[in-house]
Amino acid sequence: MAAEGRLRCVGLRLAPAPALPLLLATLVLARAEQTEEHFKREHSLTKPYQGVGSSSSALWDLLGNAMVMTQFIRLTPDQQSRQGAVWNRVPCYLRDWEMQVHFKIHGQGKKNLNGDGFALWYTKDRMQTGPVFGSKDNFLGLGVFVDTYPNEEKQQERVFPYISAMVNNGSLSYDHDHDGRPTELGGCTAMVRNLDHDTFLVIRYVKRRLTVMIDIDGKHEWRDCVDVPGVRLPRGYYFGTSSVTGDLSDNHDIISLKLYQLTVERTPEEEKWDREVFLPVVDNMKLPGLDVPLEPMSGLALFLIVFFSLVAAVFAVVIGIIVYNKWQEQSRKHFY
Repeated sequence: MAAEGRLRCVGLRLAPAPALPLLLATLVLARAEQTEEHFKREHSLTKPYQGVGSSSSALWDLLGNAMVMTQFIRLTPDQQSRQGAVWNRVPCYLRDWEMQVHFKIHGQGKKNLNGDGFALWYTKDRMQTGPVFGSKDNFLGLGVFVDTYPNEEKQQERVFPYISAMVNNGSLSYDHDHDGRPTELGGCTAMVRNLDHDTFLVIRYVKRRLTVMIDIDGKHEWRDCVDVPGVRLPRGYYFGTSSVTGDLSDNHDIISLKLYQLTVERTPEEEKWDREVFLPVVDNMKLPGLDVPLEPMSGLALFLIVFFSLVAAVFAVVIGIIVYNKWQEQSRKHFY
């Protein structure tokens, strides 16, 4: 396996080619915002994988058929009916982050006789098996899917393998029959199977913008895959990756997951609107089922509501007393 490179996205850097810094500098200038990057070991998975396992000091848990090897973690072997996952034990409270994924998919299957792919997760729940690439359906959070098998018979608009992204508030079900098309935010074709060179994927979440980029051609060049503004993800969710095979299979190997905290400059206006959220949501996109909780009222708004409620109550009491006195007065005149 080729030596592991190192990535950055706006800071994306990939080694070890000598001319690479100049090449990536051009890319960075074309994309860059002013950011600072900090490697977060507690959310990263790298060789020799000492932080994986059942010990109390481990940062990552294995699930199902996942195995720790010398050079990679194999989520599933090239065998039928296997599923495996690895999940971070530490919830992520970062505001802006970048997950760099070094992976390899390979097996004996030819063309479309292979499956099914793997998923990368940032979700509220962890360590739960299910039908969506080995993890649970109706999840809360973000899923990025590297799908290697087309379930829909008539695929006219996309070529597989295919990468897509989905944000779920717990009310949506992943549609396997249509390869997730009804709920995807975006995607791209990615020919990632049985390659002799390294393959990389980057998930970037900055200022409520979700970006997915890939480098799979061995040219040390990044290609856009998904770019969606207005994505609002709660903090405190977990990173993980999972895979599943059915009648068709592949080796699904994770070589590294590297998470970086991104410190991004924000204007006062951006700070004002960039508030904490309680459920995953995408601006201008209606996710059915669960309503997004209302943001707490400010102290001034609460005071005004209470004040005017009291004024209205006092006004109602005064009117009631006046009406009652008038009624009594009319009653006395009628009696005499």
